[in-house]
Amino acid sequence: MLAKIKSAGLSGMDGFIVTVEVDESDGLPKFVIVGNVSASVRESLDRCQVALRNAGINIPPKRLTINLAPADRRKDGTYFDLAIATGILKSIFLDNSFSLDDYGFVGELGLDGRIRHVNGILPIVTEMKNAGLKGAVVPKINAQEALVVSGMDILGVEDLTDLCNIISKRESFRDYPRETPMIQKSEESYSVDFSDIHGQSFSVRAALIAAAGGHNLLLSGVAGSGKTMIARRIPTILPRLTREENIEITKIYSIAGLLPEGSALMNQRPFRTPHHTITTPALVGGSSSSGIVPGEIALASKGVLFLDELPLFSKASIEALRQPLEEKKVVINRLNGSFLYPADCMLVAAMNPCPCGYYPDRNKCHCTESQIRHYQRGISKPILERIDLCVEVSPVSFSEVTSKTSSISSEELREMVQTARTLQAKRFAASGSLNVNADMSAKDIEQFCKLNDESRNFIGRIFELKSMSMRTYHKVLKVARTIADLEGAQDISISHLSEAVSYRGLEDHLYGATEEVFRSPDSNERIRGAFRLSNRRTKTIRKDSDKPEIAVSGKNRCSKSESTPEYPGISVSGNQKSNGRRCNK
Repeated sequence: MLAKIKSAGLSGMDGFIVTVEVDESDGLPKFVIVGNVSASVRESLDRCQVALRNAGINIPPKRLTINLAPADRRKDGTYFDLAIATGILKSIFLDNSFSLDDYGFVGELGLDGRIRHVNGILPIVTEMKNAGLKGAVVPKINAQEALVVSGMDILGVEDLTDLCNIISKRESFRDYPRETPMIQKSEESYSVDFSDIHGQSFSVRAALIAAAGGHNLLLSGVAGSGKTMIARRIPTILPRLTREENIEITKIYSIAGLLPEGSALMNQRPFRTPHHTITTPALVGGSSSSGIVPGEIALASKGVLFLDELPLFSKASIEALRQPLEEKKVVINRLNGSFLYPADCMLVAAMNPCPCGYYPDRNKCHCTESQIRHYQRGISKPILERIDLCVEVSPVSFSEVTSKTSSISSEELREMVQTARTLQAKRFAASGSLNVNADMSAKDIEQFCKLNDESRNFIGRIFELKSMSMRTYHKVLKVARTIADLEGAQDISISHLSEAVSYRGLEDHLYGATEEVFRSPDSNERIRGAFRLSNRRTKTIRKDSDKPEIAVSGKNRCSKSESTPEYPGISVSGNQKSNGRRCNK
């Protein structure tokens, strides 16, 4: 007799329906499985035979042909064990008076007959609901996760004995006890808070702007200045998760097998901090022994991906982030198909100014100019252009460390972020695809970031002086829009643009504009102010009291310290080559 059982597999973030067809016939005893299946699916035949025997169910000597339809789609994983076992039992021992067509069966069989946990139950049950099924039979350990999908009749089975009880007759199936959703604590819980940070008001302000607009952030500073502390506290000021965001995060973690045991939902924004030795497939996603799995950038979706010591990551890994950062998704292409995962995360990165971490303090830093340049140039210009805010974190003074003044808390910052996000939600309500300012395209920027004549002239001068690319220009406008939202301003003013420009300083030091702009006597004072903030790292450092001062320039080259006649005290060396003095001891 032919039996048909509904099941489902996974492809990327989505499930797909599979019909398991089991045909029992006379002939030489043999089990055959077809339907474009992988080795792990072929092994399910052996698992099913042994599990049925150990559960006390004797299969008569029959020829069984098992087909997984549609046959043109690759099937992988252990999702189909329960459906195959159900099909075998139905084709041999049951009649067609009791139909199971409205229910899907998913689960892995152990040799002792127990039904084990499988990954990705949430997207699989979601697909079953979309396909019109009324319910699903899943491993008991996966039942709470499956109950997240509303409107589905979920039956959790622990072993083959439970399975036989529910499929033996209609009354048993109807009377089998259903799982009930457990009450799960939904409040977020963090062990860190921004009130722990002393000083660093400039960096905390940048973190606030990044969180409010969903912008990427790069923190650069000497070792021990607090870069990691700031980064780890950014999730505490992001808006609370909506149910849709929570379900999306839970889907990704369920597919990756990282959902905490006993949890139905994650209830907290992810914070992923991979080591700098991570491979490119592990960062963006790729093949594993269990199939295609999401990488760190997908696991950080709706949260924060923190890359500490960014220049130490491999060049290929960093450059692989270009497209996901722009498109908020990552596509993994293989011969058997394309797999799509979300990459809608905030990128927060940290780096030291040099390999030893003490530059530009020449009393501690012994790195040569070439070592510093090679270290910093590990981050390419295209990657820097995809980072909205580049902030230099200054060392904290002793008075700031010992200050009794309470710092602003994460709860206060979160209220500011939530207010700004509410304004953005109203602004983008008609667009549908936009959520935060960082998501705006060039066309959206023209619509939502309009400038008056004075502001347009101001940013136009800076555009020419700093030789901005169009991507950098758009990043500045997006950040300025977020700063205006934090202040509750409807229009973008010059002060908003000036602050936004000040967060592009690191890019200027490595690849762009220099302090030569200060020499222009007709420069607008506000433009010069923006450059002073942007080029914060230009400073004069005395190495020894009996030696001339050395100026640290934006290009990390050295010359004797000079001051412009118009702005005394501002050292200008620009792109001049070294005049013979070495930067190292």
